[in-house]
Amino acid sequence: MIRPPRLLIFGGSVKLRIEARAPTRVDLAGATLDIWPLYLFHESPLTVNVAISRYASCAIETHGWPRPGRKRDRRIVLVSRDTGRQESFASFDRLAQAGRYRLPLLAHLVRIFRPATGFSLITDSEAPAGAGIGGSSAMAVAICAALDRLTGASHTPGEWIHLSRDAEAIVIRVPTGTQDHYPPAFGGAHAIHLEPGSERREPLLVDLDELERRLVLCYTGKPRQSGINNWEVFKAHISGDRKVWSNLEQIALIARRVREALLQGEWEEVGRLMREEWEFRRRNLPTISTPVIDRIIATARRQGALGGKVCGAGGGGCVALWTEPEARQRVETAVAESGGQLLPIRIDRVGVRVRVRK
Repeated sequence: MIRPPRLLIFGGSVKLRIEARAPTRVDLAGATLDIWPLYLFHESPLTVNVAISRYASCAIETHGWPRPGRKRDRRIVLVSRDTGRQESFASFDRLAQAGRYRLPLLAHLVRIFRPATGFSLITDSEAPAGAGIGGSSAMAVAICAALDRLTGASHTPGEWIHLSRDAEAIVIRVPTGTQDHYPPAFGGAHAIHLEPGSERREPLLVDLDELERRLVLCYTGKPRQSGINNWEVFKAHISGDRKVWSNLEQIALIARRVREALLQGEWEEVGRLMREEWEFRRRNLPTISTPVIDRIIATARRQGALGGKVCGAGGGGCVALWTEPEARQRVETAVAESGGQLLPIRIDRVGVRVRVRK
C-alpha cells in the first residue's frame, strides 16, 4: 500500500514535488480484442505486449503553505510540455465545473482523484505525436500514480489501470481497451488474458535481452488514427460484419501462438506470426495501413526482417519490426532509407516509478 507523504513545515512554507514516469509499449499481437465486449465473442482471446523505454512523465508541485495572514493557494495549473499547452483553474471546484478543457486527460484524472490542495501538474512525453505505442495510456498511469501519492488514495496499480482506461474513454468518446495500461503499470512482457468479468495479467517469463535484440521500432512521421480505426472496427464487429469477425478470430488465434512461441524461445516463429497477424489486421479497414507503412515493412523484409506490423490501431504512428540480430543493422538502414525514423528502445523491466521530493 502506498501511503501519502508526511508534510514537514519549515519556516511556514512547504513545496512538495512528486515525480512519476511510466513506459510506453509495443503490442506484438491481439490488439483491438481488449475492447469490451469484443473479446467475449472469441475463443480464449489475449493480447501480447512489452514495455519499452519511451517514457511518459509527470511532476506535481504543490504551492506550499501560505505565510501568516495570506489565503491558501488552491490554484490547479495543468501544463503539457511536449504539446505546448496549459490551462489554470482557481480551485478544484472551478476545474470540476468547467465544460471544456485544453488538456482533457489531465483534467479528468484530477477530477477522479479530487485533490484538496492546489498544485501544478506538468507532463512530458518521449513518444512522438500519435505514435500508437500507448503514450496517452502511459501518461494516464503516471498521473494516477502521482495523484494517488498526493491524495493518499492508496489505489493499487490495477486500479490505476482501470481509472486510466475510463478517463481515456471519457476524452476520446469511444470505447477503449486495457492492454495499453498494463506495460506502464508493471513493465516487462505480458499476455493479457481477456476473460468474462475481468482481464488477467500473465507476466511472460521470457529472455527479455533476446527479445530486445530482435525488436526494431520506427515512427512513420504521421500520427495514427487510433480512435477512428478502432471505433470503425468495433462498429463493424458489433453490427455483424463477418469479414471483421473472422479477421479478429484469426488474430485471437495468432496471439495465443505468439505467447507460446515467446515462452518457448521460438524467435523466428514470433516473426512469422507477426507477419501473419498484420495481414489479417490490415484487411479490417483500408485506413489501417498507409503507403509509407507498406513501404517500410516491405523494404525491411527484403533486408532480413522476419515480420512487421503497425503499432496500435494503425493509420500512421509507429511500426514494429522483428528481425534476427545479425540482420538488425541492415533492417535499420532500410527503415531509414524508406522514410522511417528509428526510435532506439530498451525493454523496461519495472513499470511506473514514483519519487517524492521536498
